[in-house]
Amino acid sequence: MPHELPKSYEPGAIETRWAEYWIDEKLFSAPTPPPGETRPVFTILLPPPNVTGRLHMGHMLNQTQMDIIARWHRMRGFITLWLPGTDHASIATQMMVERQLASEGIKRRDLGREKFVERVWEWKKLYGGAILEQMKRLGASVDWDREYFTMDEDLSRAVREVFVRLYEDGLIYRGKYIVNWCPRCGTAISDLEVKHEDVAGKLWEIRYPVISEKPGTNEFITVATTRPETMLGDTAIAVNAKDERYTHLHGKKVLLPLMNREIPIITDELAQPEFGTGALKVTPAHDPNDFQAGLRHNLPQIDVMDEHAHMNENAGPYAGLDRYKARARVLEDLQAQGFLVGEKDYTLGIGKCERCGTVVEPRLSAQWFVKIKPLADHAIKVVEEGEITIVPENFKQMYLNWMYNIHDWCISRQLWWGHRIPAWHCQDCNKFIVAREEPAQCACGGQLEQDPDVLDTWFSSGFLPFTALGWPEKTRDQEVFYPSTLLVTAYEILFLWVSRMIMTGCYFMKDHKQDPAIKKASGWADKKDDSVPFRQVYIHALVRDADRQKMSKTKGNVIDPLEIIERFGTDATRFTLAAMAAPGTDIAFSESRTDGYRAFANKIWNAARFMFMNVDRVEPGLTPAHVGTGAFAHPGQGEARPQAGVAAFDLAALEDRWILSRFNRVTKEVNEALCTYRFHEAANGIYDFFWGEFCDWYLELIKPRLTVEEGADKTQARIACANLVNMFDASLRLLHPVMPFITEEIWHAMYQDKPPLRSIALAVYPQADEKQFDLTAETEMAILQDLIVNVRNVEPKIKVPIEIVAHESTIRAMIEQNRGAVERLANVEKITFTDSSLAKQAGARSTARFDVHIIYERKIDKAAERERLTKELEKLDKEFANNQKQLGNEQFLAKAPAKVVEGLRRRAEELISLREKMRNQLDELNGNNGTGPK
Repeated sequence: MPHELPKSYEPGAIETRWAEYWIDEKLFSAPTPPPGETRPVFTILLPPPNVTGRLHMGHMLNQTQMDIIARWHRMRGFITLWLPGTDHASIATQMMVERQLASEGIKRRDLGREKFVERVWEWKKLYGGAILEQMKRLGASVDWDREYFTMDEDLSRAVREVFVRLYEDGLIYRGKYIVNWCPRCGTAISDLEVKHEDVAGKLWEIRYPVISEKPGTNEFITVATTRPETMLGDTAIAVNAKDERYTHLHGKKVLLPLMNREIPIITDELAQPEFGTGALKVTPAHDPNDFQAGLRHNLPQIDVMDEHAHMNENAGPYAGLDRYKARARVLEDLQAQGFLVGEKDYTLGIGKCERCGTVVEPRLSAQWFVKIKPLADHAIKVVEEGEITIVPENFKQMYLNWMYNIHDWCISRQLWWGHRIPAWHCQDCNKFIVAREEPAQCACGGQLEQDPDVLDTWFSSGFLPFTALGWPEKTRDQEVFYPSTLLVTAYEILFLWVSRMIMTGCYFMKDHKQDPAIKKASGWADKKDDSVPFRQVYIHALVRDADRQKMSKTKGNVIDPLEIIERFGTDATRFTLAAMAAPGTDIAFSESRTDGYRAFANKIWNAARFMFMNVDRVEPGLTPAHVGTGAFAHPGQGEARPQAGVAAFDLAALEDRWILSRFNRVTKEVNEALCTYRFHEAANGIYDFFWGEFCDWYLELIKPRLTVEEGADKTQARIACANLVNMFDASLRLLHPVMPFITEEIWHAMYQDKPPLRSIALAVYPQADEKQFDLTAETEMAILQDLIVNVRNVEPKIKVPIEIVAHESTIRAMIEQNRGAVERLANVEKITFTDSSLAKQAGARSTARFDVHIIYERKIDKAAERERLTKELEKLDKEFANNQKQLGNEQFLAKAPAKVVEGLRRRAEELISLREKMRNQLDELNGNNGTGPK
């Protein structure tokens, strides 16, 4: 039966089919292995996208890299768990549902809390998790049987347990402090959820009348402020004790303009003489620095705004006004009453809510906090001591700097959707009871009411590495899969999420021990601390547009990955992101690159069709010689580990020895690159090999051996076919983690849809066999390629005779043996070997191993040839200068391996010879008779 593969490659036709097949077959499920397991384990946690989320290029990059690494480990025989889930995303989800309600003319408070939460669950059922459906379409190799939602009952129970334990350990407390408050979302948000930007603003100077015991005294003290509306809550004026301008006012009072309230003049370092007038208004309820000063001086805390940034009853005649309307009214009244001195242009730093873009208001509020320093100490230690590795290295120092300067974490949010804080307030004795289950009543007999707040989403997601594995119960999953191996994530959540997972993981899993046999097999025997949530963190780059601009809706340069996939296919899109993902370097996403990788997929497709055409003609039914499984065991699957390299490969010709050696070298380089998350090196190495060496050279070189006349002996054709099939199979497996769909399609076709395994994803990943390295074959093929390219570049269209001077007899013999390949691929009519110098021949090409002269009647363009030779000579001169610089460096020579130094010396000799030949050719063109430039 002939192999079937459609004439044209259409990614959309195959990708949906294979994505559904992988899920239906549960190929990526990771059953919990029983005690006694000795295979290595690889665990990776998907950073849970928001339940409101849709796929963007950042997700696409993140998931591409995770999928590459997961597939690579699975094919190498690791028990591989990629754990998926979604986050309930308190603020974002509540906003979505409130917008839906608003379209119906309903407000959240009209429904009440219970009905509103029911409505959110309904919304989640209908619309939530769309991003996971997109992941399924893209073939992410996660274990869908383990999918979680952060509001699942078992995870909610674990969150309550964490909160209660931290409270019992004295690490959670409730207090009234200044927090970042979003008036639109109506909740506190963390420092990390505030986006800071500089805007053009104003600095207003306002004078406050000094109260004097002497009648008729008319003295003022002037302050500068960017937020005049907050003066309604002023409780002091601060001056610096060292500022002699105000020494006489120490201990006096002023009358607060517009409010007619007496407030003291205090001395505090909050006031800096060089800023503004040197005097500051102090508003403890509306500024974090003023709040601390207020504590130092026991000042009242007067809150003049409500939760939506409207002025409240404490604002007197301004009550009910929006903060900015109140500002305008306050300035008008100050002007009218003679208190406004003036205004200046001023660049103002403001913070905006990351979710909705509303300007954040510092607000005094009672909140729940985590005492963070005791947790941070261990989290610093494990990174400093190498128990957790952060890649690239520069992010390690960023992490440590932030952790050393960390402050207590506000974990309560004034929302209705989320994990309700397990604390109950007694209406009679005013105490709080923190408990795992709702208490019946307070010890005083008073009525209890649960705290209305919910927990910060980042708080609950910070426990996922252990709660998603069954904590607080001790489970076999934890023994096997905790710590996870790797976390792949973006820089912007290094502090929001990564640091918090490290802190909580180290605290709650401090007595945990990973299964020692699995730990050793996985390569972590040298690690002492099994409490860490992961062994390694890889921080991926940012995806920018083709002009390296950050993508934003405002700029209109947002790239939708689903549109790119629709046009070019998932494999090409993945390959683009992988090939450009150099650690620490942002990706300038280019559709032209994606189009190029779509062409790469097409090249592979056509090569497969070429292979099938020849196999069906020469030896129908031929399949790869050996396929092992690299996956975790499934019923009926063996665990035989095949030998490294390419099995059953016959070294019948130079091109066979060469391609086998090149495959093994590339395989070694790709595996090494993936070990260190150099995705770009792995992808580009595979690309260069598959397209350049395998398709462009090897397939062309073996074509004559595949052609058999009717009735002739097919032995050599069968050998060539077997080599082709075995090399193609190995190359597909090498490529599979990066381009899973096309490799799956072709691999199944190779077995005529009856493969020995259910998927190429379960086949073994190639490993290099250094015994199959062949430096001689690589050197000889490089000479042949150099010869063919040199001839083809001069006269590619018509057959021409050539003369060759081989610098060594072995080179001449090698070219003789491969005369047919040179004549066919270089379009050569006749090859003549000569011992005479070709330096004076027009159009001659010189290399370190041979000189070649293309004989043709067309008149040479001397100017073009002169320009070419001059550029070649400049390149050789530059290389020679660098070569001599290295050989003249004593420190380099002392440290460099002997092979490297010897190679440099051999290259110096070659460069001297080549430069001399180039000069002679230039002299001949210039008619200088040896007097050309030296």
